Amino acid sequence: MNTRNVSILPPEKLTGLETHKPSSKAAGMKGVTVALKHLSDELGLFEGLKLMTQINQKHGSDCPGCAWPDPTDRSSFFEYCENGAKAVAEEATKKRVNASFLSKHSVEELSNWSDYEIGKAGRITEPFYLAKGSNHYTPISWEEANKKIAAKLSSIDPNEAVFYTSGRTANETAFLYQLMVRQYGTNNMPDCSNMCHESSGAGLSKTVGIGKGSVTLEDLYEAEVIMVVGQNPGTNHPRMLSALQRTKKNGGKIIHVNPLPEIGTEKFVNPQSPVEILTGGTKIADHFLQVRVNGDIALFKLLLKGLFDAEEKNPGKVLDKPFIDRYSSGFDAFKADLLQTDFEQAYRDCGLTAAELAPVISLLAANKKIIICWAMGITQHKNGVANVQEIVNLLLAKGAIGKPGAGTCPVRGHSNVQGDRTMGIYEKPAAAFLDSLDAHFNIKSPRQHGYDTVDAIEAMGNNDVKFFMGMGGNFVSATPDSAYTGEAMQRCDLTVQVSTKLNRSHLVTGEEALILPCLARTEEDLQSGIPQVLSVENSMGVVHTTQGRRKPASTSLRSEVEIVCGIANALFPGGPIDWSTMHQQNDGIRDHIEAVIPGFEAYNKRLQVPEGFSLPNGARVRQFNTANCKANFTVNSLPQVDPKEAQFIMITIRTHDQYNTTIYGLDDRYRGIKNERRVVLMNQQDMDEMSLKKGQLVDLESVFQGERRRTNKFHVLPYSIPRKSIATYFPEANALVPRQSKAAISGTPSSKFVEVNILVS
Repeated sequence: MNTRNVSILPPEKLTGLETHKPSSKAAGMKGVTVALKHLSDELGLFEGLKLMTQINQKHGSDCPGCAWPDPTDRSSFFEYCENGAKAVAEEATKKRVNASFLSKHSVEELSNWSDYEIGKAGRITEPFYLAKGSNHYTPISWEEANKKIAAKLSSIDPNEAVFYTSGRTANETAFLYQLMVRQYGTNNMPDCSNMCHESSGAGLSKTVGIGKGSVTLEDLYEAEVIMVVGQNPGTNHPRMLSALQRTKKNGGKIIHVNPLPEIGTEKFVNPQSPVEILTGGTKIADHFLQVRVNGDIALFKLLLKGLFDAEEKNPGKVLDKPFIDRYSSGFDAFKADLLQTDFEQAYRDCGLTAAELAPVISLLAANKKIIICWAMGITQHKNGVANVQEIVNLLLAKGAIGKPGAGTCPVRGHSNVQGDRTMGIYEKPAAAFLDSLDAHFNIKSPRQHGYDTVDAIEAMGNNDVKFFMGMGGNFVSATPDSAYTGEAMQRCDLTVQVSTKLNRSHLVTGEEALILPCLARTEEDLQSGIPQVLSVENSMGVVHTTQGRRKPASTSLRSEVEIVCGIANALFPGGPIDWSTMHQQNDGIRDHIEAVIPGFEAYNKRLQVPEGFSLPNGARVRQFNTANCKANFTVNSLPQVDPKEAQFIMITIRTHDQYNTTIYGLDDRYRGIKNERRVVLMNQQDMDEMSLKKGQLVDLESVFQGERRRTNKFHVLPYSIPRKSIATYFPEANALVPRQSKAAISGTPSSKFVEVNILVS
């Protein structure tokens, strides 16, 4: 185990809290000016604007931020949001992490910087190696780096290695990465899906036969009712607001369900519309249901009970009995369980009244084209899978799936996180996929399931892992139980990070460490002088191209495809796969994908269509690929909503100045917070009971099965949040999330339900 004295957790230092009135509307000219400032600061305004004209355009580069789909009638130049501009600016920055920088700053010193400061250091320019016992990275050649990786992997059992993937890796890289890992002999492939939408995949697969959403972007335009549940689109998926605005203009209604009010669903000013700017924008949510944390199942049971009551008064007018009879299974058991619900308890659990729910029930009863969108507020609970299943129950009762304007819409986070799973990045692969892979490449893939994210953390902590590789991402900061995770990572012999920029996972390492710098998505990839094109899959199952055209930040950078091929070529000399030439032509990689994965027929040809192509989706056409070929109603119990071991329930959230663990700035403009991230949002009545004043410093202690975790120095701020609940930002609060507290079936950490005490010094 390495003995470097590095800081695993972000430093507990304050940056000077300021507060102001929260924003009254999302985007608009303020969003434009903030985006322009980030572009100007990182690469210059003219160069920044020129680069942004290529983002999300046909034949351009896909935004490295969220996975929201591009409209077919997209803008010619400005098809991006404020946070997309921030994401692009971060990677296009002119700042550099080079040999001089790393000789000046030790890993111990850098680890005491904040995550914001680390990320702002700049682009990594060449491969670097951290030797055992050393405190400084030094340059290393690509060939030597690959030899070190191959030597370590050859010296250990394949199941002693872990290969992590973030959501931004393109299809071609993801396919080759999983191929290399399976040829090596393990399914230890945790990915960021394990921490976010794994519950969606598990819940949807059981109920409608596919772990993806069933709707298209055009369905949102046609919907009569859209429910946005456990999601903050104004910050996390800003381009979604344009689609919701279009829903409203077409006569649709929006229901927002969330413990916190979010500006994005209150009012949106489309910055591309002069009329919107002049008139003050569009009110998005027609109804806001401020549900208690984890009160969603209780809420949906009450909505369903209201629909059953309406059906009794108007037989055949509310529920879709023909759909239920023809396409579904389990309705009678579901109905019997629903009617036995303690509805008084359900009202207490969701924190809402009959009067608040009545207009929403009427809206759902009167309409048939219903879409339900959701994100982490639904999935990151111990009952995350059940939450998704209860959402599906409502849609099935209404027959609101498999037809225009209706269906399921889990809103994925990172660009191509869905594509990575389609390409086989999964610790529990299907036998049919492995059979196809083996037949095509003449290899023998392992069938034993591998580690998911939490399993990998536990295995590292138990000294069962000697090698860790991260294909993008920031594993140490992104995962739960950060202190334990960092200590576990330090037990590895060798850790490898494929990255564009510096993050904490480059500093909290194994005994030895390698940084392999890759091209950013906006940068040109030339192989033998030929520009290469990659492909990605958006949140609604559309596969399309992405091609960077910007000059790379350094001549020493390699594409992710070439990095994987280089490692595999060193690891498998003379094997059945010719890894030495695989990276030279991405068209050839896509031919392999086409041969292995259903739905990619004529892959290269169909990619030539600027809008891309849609993958098969049985739920979209009422072909439910479940074991019984039916859409399945499920029985789900009311879950825990009250704290049992501590005072409060904590949820972790993002600021408007971050994307996942990448911190763009220190402000949360939409919530009225400036120049500080160590804050606790708290109900004013709870503050009064504890005699806490605005801005007062407190410490936080989580409790899980008697085990305690603590982080210090957070400012308390009054906010509109249900009583006995608090909200904090990640990654600062990830140290409080117990790794053992995770969703049944999916294993997703319950980052939206952490029992905590507030400690006053």
